[in-house]
Amino acid sequence: MSNELDRILERLDQLLPPPPPATDWGASIALRWRRAMGPNGRGWLQPVKHVHKMKLSDLQGIGPQIAKVDQNTRQFMDGRPANNVLLTGARGTGKSSIVKGLLNKYHKQGLRLVEVEKSDLGDLPAITDALASRPERFLVFCDDLTFHGAEEGYIALKVALDGSISTTSENMLIYATSNRRHLMPEYMAENLETKYVGDEIHPGETAEEKISLSERFGLWVSFYPFDQDEYLAIVAHWLKTFGCSAREIESAREETLQWSMQRGSRSGRIAYQFARDWAGRHAKKK
Repeated sequence: MSNELDRILERLDQLLPPPPPATDWGASIALRWRRAMGPNGRGWLQPVKHVHKMKLSDLQGIGPQIAKVDQNTRQFMDGRPANNVLLTGARGTGKSSIVKGLLNKYHKQGLRLVEVEKSDLGDLPAITDALASRPERFLVFCDDLTFHGAEEGYIALKVALDGSISTTSENMLIYATSNRRHLMPEYMAENLETKYVGDEIHPGETAEEKISLSERFGLWVSFYPFDQDEYLAIVAHWLKTFGCSAREIESAREETLQWSMQRGSRSGRIAYQFARDWAGRHAKKK
């Protein structure tokens, strides 16, 4: 009987997902939340081997936005009150780069970054529990966040930000980026729900629901498209970083503008991509 029970337990053990690996906290300054396949899969924190070493000084044209987020992060690092942050606006303007730059600036003081995919936001309670007892301070980072309805991740994020009897730990903040200020698509038909009471405008329930998530972030930081002069200045900065002379930077001006017209955008990302291309084509072979 005992042998038969052992065989049954052994078969059951083979069907169960393996336990998640232990987190190597000293292996990296950044981690990703990983979820095992299957309905019963458990998540774990995986160290990032190659961390993007972005410097805040390399981010041009967004000084006021950097100052706001940096101030909030300094408060957090000092153990003072600080807010969860939502960075929204034009694509390629440096929203996620600011978060990477903050990690590069403060990691020696104990700041760590935990990247979480939108599909894994339902695991926020487990992530909070995993981080709560650690001495480091963590930014839980959700990049390019957009929802299309009351998804599991939407509900979990809403509860984690503000709305549950439990709360996130004192050593954790949530920083998110999105091209949408309210994190969800907005439709013309929703304006029909708006009611007018005297001189007051009362948005409909659908619009109110969409606003309710973004307003739970204590700090909103908005980003805007760059004008031509700002775009050229960013290109010049990166070309200089790649070792180009002032004369070479001036000679690249026409191509710089053509590149942005072909891409249909003047953003920091487009400027960086052009600078890499131009510097690579004109650099002397080593």
